[in-house]
Amino acid sequence: MSSRSRALSPQELQAFGRELDALRDEVLADVGEADAAYVRRVRAFMRYSGAAGRGLLFFGLLPPAWLAGTGLLALSKIVDNMELGHNVMHGQYDWMQDPTLHSQTFEWDNVCPADGWRRTHNLTHHTYTNVLGKDRDIGYGLLRVFPEQPWSPANLPQLLYAGGLALVFQWGVAIHDADLGPDGERRPADVARGLAPVAKKAARKLAKDYVVFPLLAGPAAPAVFLGNLTANLVRNVWAFAVIFCGHFTADVEVFPESVLEDESRGHWYVRQLRGSSNLEGGSLFHLLTGNLSHQIEHHLFPDVPARRYAEMAPRVRAICDRYGQHYNTGSFAAQLWSVVKRIATHSLPSFGGSPAPVEA
Repeated sequence: MSSRSRALSPQELQAFGRELDALRDEVLADVGEADAAYVRRVRAFMRYSGAAGRGLLFFGLLPPAWLAGTGLLALSKIVDNMELGHNVMHGQYDWMQDPTLHSQTFEWDNVCPADGWRRTHNLTHHTYTNVLGKDRDIGYGLLRVFPEQPWSPANLPQLLYAGGLALVFQWGVAIHDADLGPDGERRPADVARGLAPVAKKAARKLAKDYVVFPLLAGPAAPAVFLGNLTANLVRNVWAFAVIFCGHFTADVEVFPESVLEDESRGHWYVRQLRGSSNLEGGSLFHLLTGNLSHQIEHHLFPDVPARRYAEMAPRVRAICDRYGQHYNTGSFAAQLWSVVKRIATHSLPSFGGSPAPVEA
């Protein structure tokens, strides 16, 4: 596929990398108590909104209480997964030395075990972003979203697959992160070993949302069950939409494995930039996306506290403009529509294309 960015010379790639390194160092030098206070406020909001939501659902036979309780619980789960869990597990707050907010010990409200997420997302996806054959997040092994991916008749109904995946996204991610290996290499024992942590975590989450809390509610048990189910569905669909808008919008590029040979810092930055896209919105919107609305900045600086991305974004864009690099951003509606069009377009066979170069 063609690129909207111009190819950079080796000298330009070095300079591009130096400018982004300097920006990262400048922001990290300023990280401190304000960031710590912020993440503690986010955690408190997640806990209080979740407790309030579950409490209101005990009165869920009254429609206003059910709606408010379900909404607050969905909000709590979204904040837990997006702004808190995802960013904490990236190590953005490890410098606080707080074991409850440390990347290696944090666990989130999601059936995907944190250990699996840290391995496949933090390590595999962020190391091999949009490299075909290496980044397992390209279409999540289910969807053909780039012409460079092979086509098969199974891709024809992939819009339906995508809709189904959105509804059960936490389950899809959990199974995806279990890393069961290539089809031809899977043995029953390997599958069982890979799924064991998922089954253990899922059993706890299912018992909490669909057994314990409904039973505690007595006659309101059906309302609590339905409220928890709806909150999980809302979180799933929201997370799916935000994450797919980060890597599968129009103009996002993929790369061949050869780009990894002797990849410089500048090359790495360019690959992250061209493989990501942003969403425009206000501060509440950014919070609810876990600041993945700044997917470009997140991929350039995954260890910088995400609340800093909004202030970094104009400077990143200015650097990109100087080097002729396309800064992929747009409204949520426009970017999501481009994702839908991409999934629909590549459900059909195409002539393919060559992954874009990153230098002259």
